[in-house]
Amino acid sequence: MTSTARAATGQAHASTPSPSRTVEAIGSLRTRLAALARSHGRDAAVCLAFVALAGWVTHGLWPDPNNRVLALNPEDQTLYEWFLAADTKFAFGDWGLLTHRLNAPDGVNLLNNTTVIALGTLFTPVTLAFGVPVTFALIAGTNLAGTAIAWYFFFSRVLRGSRAASALGAALCGFGPGIISQNNSHLHMTAQWLVPVMVWLVIRLARAADPAARPDGVDRRRVLTSALWLAAVVTLQVFIGEEVLFLTAVTMVIIAVAYGLARREYARRVLPKFVAGMVIAVSVAGTALMIPLWFQFKGPGSIPNGVFSAYFFSADLASWTAISPLSVLGSPESARLSTGSAEYNTFLGWPLVLVAAGCVIWLVREPLIRAVATAGVVMAWLSLGPKMVIDGERTSIPGPYLALVGLPVVEGALPMRFALTLLPLVATLLVIAFDRARAHESRPVRLLVPAAVAVSLLAIFPKPLPTEERPPVPQFITGGHWRECVKPGGVLVPVPLPTPPEPWAMRWAAAANAEFGIPEGFFIGPYGKRGRASMGTYKRPTSQLLAQVAKQGGRPEIGEPQRRAARDDVAFWGASCVAVAADQPHREDLVVTLEALFGPSTKIADAWTWKVG
Repeated sequence: MTSTARAATGQAHASTPSPSRTVEAIGSLRTRLAALARSHGRDAAVCLAFVALAGWVTHGLWPDPNNRVLALNPEDQTLYEWFLAADTKFAFGDWGLLTHRLNAPDGVNLLNNTTVIALGTLFTPVTLAFGVPVTFALIAGTNLAGTAIAWYFFFSRVLRGSRAASALGAALCGFGPGIISQNNSHLHMTAQWLVPVMVWLVIRLARAADPAARPDGVDRRRVLTSALWLAAVVTLQVFIGEEVLFLTAVTMVIIAVAYGLARREYARRVLPKFVAGMVIAVSVAGTALMIPLWFQFKGPGSIPNGVFSAYFFSADLASWTAISPLSVLGSPESARLSTGSAEYNTFLGWPLVLVAAGCVIWLVREPLIRAVATAGVVMAWLSLGPKMVIDGERTSIPGPYLALVGLPVVEGALPMRFALTLLPLVATLLVIAFDRARAHESRPVRLLVPAAVAVSLLAIFPKPLPTEERPPVPQFITGGHWRECVKPGGVLVPVPLPTPPEPWAMRWAAAANAEFGIPEGFFIGPYGKRGRASMGTYKRPTSQLLAQVAKQGGRPEIGEPQRRAARDDVAFWGASCVAVAADQPHREDLVVTLEALFGPSTKIADAWTWKVG
């Protein structure tokens, strides 16, 4: 027993590290951490700078996300907050692509609308813990920083650019005028952080398909894994933003063709296995997306055409050299060159246009430069739409997009958004030119080119997005009092009902995480002539009557025909409850009108309510 104890004691002493070993371990850890800091510290600093810049651009929302709104596009912010609230259902297994929580009872086809399903599902914990306005503000900033960070690693790791050049190029991709403009509530357009991943996977596939790249010939395993990963990323992007995926695909095809023509021997060598890999990627992604895409184009609530006119959403030729009103050197007067504050897609500014053109002329002999420049010219040309607009004047001069008008899928993309692809294309030119200049033997070139690149980007440095206060959501909703009036899973009729121009009542449903449905609303659906696409739906007689009172005031004469129409309408909607908030303009007139339609009201918290079902 004694010997056993001694042996155990000896083992314990043996297992206890000596002070010298502890010091060595700590020193080794410090060495590894120092090496890690040296190798990745600058990358981390660049990423933090992008996060800080994204916070600067969106900081107007942060003092009070629930009661702040993007001043230039509050309607779309309301829409996206509803989308994000509805997306939380996916996290709990409700994967239906037709939701009846909007436009009750017909519902809305989610894939016909830019519902950012993947983002809403990912941020569900934030939405449930802090509310959907916080989620919106967080995604608005994250999309900017995430896009810039992703492009930074693409430029620095894939193109082997220097950190300085990669940071400048990535800043243009994540904070260029078009992206800042789209960040006025278009979350599906600013979520571009998967684009450089897709581009990298295509390049990885091409390199693996090159039989001359290694002694053993084609790297079949890497061809396969690149194709499978590309299929996975494409599938995910569909549920974030299909328009970004479409624009990326078109741009990559143009670059691939132009690059292949510039390096024909390389193209002949790589093409067979590259095409095989792309067939695998398309087949896998197509299989995964077969049901969702069928539902989008043929399912309930699908639409046969794009809802926006290509003739209206065309870029103005003069806007390319203008500086965005959302840039520090921009002027509000240049806003006349676009259709709205969320579409300053072409406003590169004359300094950047001149620098980009100079880089192309200087480096035109390089195949990649020629391919990127070709894609840039084609996409810029397409952005001009079917009939060119020059300095605010719509001309009869046809543009190349005229041949695409009416084509399925293509007509869902606005012509002027083709210009968004110029940001990464121009950024690629700048990264390559910046590094070529720094390695140039001429001192003037080493100084002039980087300085020109930096100045051209400073000219379009973004300003914070304008924000303003908005009315709070009624306590009737935020306090959960709506449950006293609405059946579980039922429909609440907010007065006035939401419409595309004035979707404000959709905030009620968003604040309740879409736990109840609402009639009508702001969405894309098949309510145009002969089932064509429309924004919103037609108004029922009762909603039209209430909208008129809410807008103009007054107490219309209510008789049996109006009461019968009201009963029919609430029955059509499947409504449980009608409610009007205390702070609603012309509230007293609305209450009198509603009492004439449905009888005496019940005040619950700060809302007057009527149980109707």
